[in-house]
Amino acid sequence: MPRPYVLLSVATSIDGHIDDTSTERLLLSNSEDFDRVDQVRAESDAILIGAGTMRADNPRLLVNSEERRAARVAAGKPAYPLKVTVSGSGDLDRGLKFWHHGGDKVAYTTDDGYEKLSERLRGLADVVSLGPTVDFGAMLDDLGRRGIERLMVEGGGQIHTAFLSQGLADEIHLAIAPLVVGDGDAPRFLHPAEYPGGSTRRMRLAEATTVGDVVLLRYLPKQESQA
Repeated sequence: MPRPYVLLSVATSIDGHIDDTSTERLLLSNSEDFDRVDQVRAESDAILIGAGTMRADNPRLLVNSEERRAARVAAGKPAYPLKVTVSGSGDLDRGLKFWHHGGDKVAYTTDDGYEKLSERLRGLADVVSLGPTVDFGAMLDDLGRRGIERLMVEGGGQIHTAFLSQGLADEIHLAIAPLVVGDGDAPRFLHPAEYPGGSTRRMRLAEATTVGDVVLLRYLPKQESQA
């Protein structure tokens, strides 16, 4: 089966941060952009976040619009996309909201994390080992076998870095908020890594638009800039 189309979705500050270092989550998007993200979720077959994002934000990760859920059902799809996470250690709490809302869930882990996570998530999620280490290509192969054609990846930075540096991302939705974090310890969209083509390769910009006071840039990282 073909691998799913992978879309990375992220909101950052002007200086590239996805959060600050306070105990409260930094809201980078505005109401219009949150609604846009909800639409992208509704158009996806699966949504993925990493274990770090789950622990930090404890999101439910749902399609919030009742109309969009109804449209999915009318099209023969489940009301909610498949919810996906990945944890190399398998150290994920059973009480996180992710497991108790929405539809089906799958958790990818390693051989070392499999036994622990399978026990913790019994009855809540399908747990799959990717081998000795987290193999993102193998994960996409498994999602393809599950019929997933479009995967939305919502972070965090380690997950986005893995997909982009390994050449596995087909599209990036980069929403830039009109604020500056200014804290070197705050988490960023991407971590240091070797990216395909290096620093001289220019990705194709497919779209640039404003969503309220946020600028949305849509990049196609597998395609070269036409400039």
